[in-house]
Amino acid sequence: MQTGEFGRAIRRWRDRVDPDAAGVATGPRRRAPGLRREELAALAGISVDYLTRLEQGRATAPSEQVVEALARALRLNADERAHLFALAGRDPGAGVVSGHVPPSVQRLLDRFEGIPMVVYDAAWNLVVANAPYDALMGATSMLRGRERNAVWRNILGPASRARRSADEHDAQVASLVADLRATAARHPADARLRDLVADLRAASERFAELWDTVADAPSSGGGRRKIIDHPLVGPIQVDCDTLVVAQDGLRIMLYTAEPGTADAERLQLAIVLGTQSLVES
Repeated sequence: MQTGEFGRAIRRWRDRVDPDAAGVATGPRRRAPGLRREELAALAGISVDYLTRLEQGRATAPSEQVVEALARALRLNADERAHLFALAGRDPGAGVVSGHVPPSVQRLLDRFEGIPMVVYDAAWNLVVANAPYDALMGATSMLRGRERNAVWRNILGPASRARRSADEHDAQVASLVADLRATAARHPADARLRDLVADLRAASERFAELWDTVADAPSSGGGRRKIIDHPLVGPIQVDCDTLVVAQDGLRIMLYTAEPGTADAERLQLAIVLGTQSLVES
């Protein structure tokens, strides 16, 4: 790994990112250009201390997952992403689940202003969420390690704000496990995915049972209605629609409410209150 150049590249690219475009809530006193170190760390899902050590060349072996997360948070194009991997001494790899956010998906995140959106990779690892999503569902920057995987969260926690009956929860878990198994079949060379499955099998008898008996995966796309129990606004009924990016296998989830309804008003209020809270913190 080219430690010095890797850190310099991160700092250089961090300085050019527009915080507003990256979905970072900023206060009126902000003067420094680009992203602050803690903001980039939150967007990439790593600790500020680890990012500091990477930038200073004191951490010398970032994983492919960390490099991918930094490339996404820094909004690198394909050539810049390849360069960052090369500086880290890593290969993006063929046949593995990609967390790369292509420009077309980034445009959706940028332009669907005010709509809660979250993006997962094909293994249901959280890639990126916008500020309205965090305002509605809770700060994704607080999720660490396996908590950033939707299959893990739905089986082992932490709890979601989405209200579900026991039957609804069981059906969602079965669907996620089926989809994960289909992803594993398409990416047999992905060691990180194999580790995830092994950890889930070791932690959950229910997962192991479903993994061994689950039928063919249903379509990951489509939509369903949810009730979100927001801590400040109360229950909000929303439509959760999932779009699948065929080439990359990304899952894009959008949360909307029927226009002109009380739920739409509560959703907007939850977004405003949550965004204000992010700015003040």
